[in-house]
Amino acid sequence: MEVKIGVQQAPREIVLESGLTAEEVERAVSEALAGTTQLLTLVDDRGRKVMVPADRLAYVEIGEPTVRKVGFGAM
Repeated sequence: MEVKIGVQQAPREIVLESGLTAEEVERAVSEALAGTTQLLTLVDDRGRKVMVPADRLAYVEIGEPTVRKVGFGAM
């Protein structure tokens, strides 16, 4: 699952590929915004942990995983 996180006062967004489902990502974001946790914490496919303070979240975009094309075949 591709997740894009916008952070307030940061010029670039955070983009990661996660093994979580869309519902699991949405639940983590909702808990962070509700104040249940102070950090939005997600783990990407490589095992790296991304932690963003909940009060700095600008937006979270949840999308389908990107399909990587291999080779030089016809389009």
